[in-house]
Amino acid sequence: MLRALALNCTLKPSPAASSSELMAQQVLDALAGHGVAGEQFRVVDFDVKPGIQADMGDGDEWPRIREEVMAADILVLATPTWMGHMSSVAQRVLERLDAELSETDDEGRVVLAGKVAVTVVLGNEDGAHAITADLYQALGDVGFTIPSQGGVYWNGEAMHTTDYKDLAETPEKVASTIATLARNAAHLATVLRERPYPAPPE
Repeated sequence: MLRALALNCTLKPSPAASSSELMAQQVLDALAGHGVAGEQFRVVDFDVKPGIQADMGDGDEWPRIREEVMAADILVLATPTWMGHMSSVAQRVLERLDAELSETDDEGRVVLAGKVAVTVVLGNEDGAHAITADLYQALGDVGFTIPSQGGVYWNGEAMHTTDYKDLAETPEKVASTIATLARNAAHLATVLRERPYPAPPE
């Protein structure tokens, strides 16, 4: 069975309600419809040290999250929009994933090369397209593969206080995008498991 891990990069510690958590869970639920088991971590609940190594020592809890990333076939990276950018938590996750560029599997491939990544972006201000582009670039750089239509976002009205979690129902366009994202991500993860990227020449 394929596995998915959602990293919720909200700035709000548990148990505060989180729009990012809600949409990330909706993605996991949609993936479950394609036989993908999933779980979600709220990164801010862990002591993730700044740095670009797999383990920064001194109580760093990134290695615990990293284990789950490595065990998953699909990464769902969810972030709110703050001041037009991804959250600082999401930026830190990307920085910590940078360490994987120096890690290879037994065939010489970057360890993340067989994994799929999709993105979730929410906010009450502009920035979703730019954030998605930044996430795609960073995730692709460290080895993840992005499926067709592999990002979903929701922007509320600027300078208003209604959050995604406050909506009475999921907007139809968001729901259909999540369904497409999940279908394509599950398909791509299956293909990569059955037909991995070729190993580099010796």
